Amino acid sequence: MEARVLEISQRIRELREICDFTLEEMAEELGVSVDDYQAHEEGKKDFNFTFLYKCADKFGVDIVELLTGQNPHLSFYCIVRKDEGLDMRRRKGFTYKHLGYRLKDKLAEPFLVTAPFIPEEQNAPIALSTHAGQEFDYILSGSLKVQMESHTEVLKAGDAIFYDSGRGHGMIATGGEPCQFLAIVIKDQEEEESC
Repeated sequence: MEARVLEISQRIRELREICDFTLEEMAEELGVSVDDYQAHEEGKKDFNFTFLYKCADKFGVDIVELLTGQNPHLSFYCIVRKDEGLDMRRRKGFTYKHLGYRLKDKLAEPFLVTAPFIPEEQNAPIALSTHAGQEFDYILSGSLKVQMESHTEVLKAGDAIFYDSGRGHGMIATGGEPCQFLAIVIKDQEEEESC
């Protein structure tokens, strides 16, 4: 497993222990089995965005702290220049660039996401995930097949979708090419819990 995954898993384990949460509590919070959660925490399995987002929420820390071990320090504004976002490679081939990682106390998490076109996914069921809050996705290039529970939509450049991310949602690039979109994950202020 790559060194970065091991570093993230170590931070998650340390935060869980500091917060005095059991493996069972974390597994239940994340909607995974205890064995699956433990495999993540031991660095045997890579993380997807939803797993990291839910861990950060449960621990009451910024997702950037899980990724880098550092807290964001800027309180007024931050600028992220072209191609300088904080890289997150999560989920098969998806690339996330965090565009606001230097700002502390964020109410939302802005990402530039690139979804790869994978031919074998085109006719397979789309895996759904959930996390507290809302999400806004704006398509910059390519097209995105979006599954919202039992509803399927295809979005093209210039289209946007805003949804309750606490309900099942998933997406894949379609149309024969990667899809790039801006994703803004808005935190659920009522559900913030920390140790």
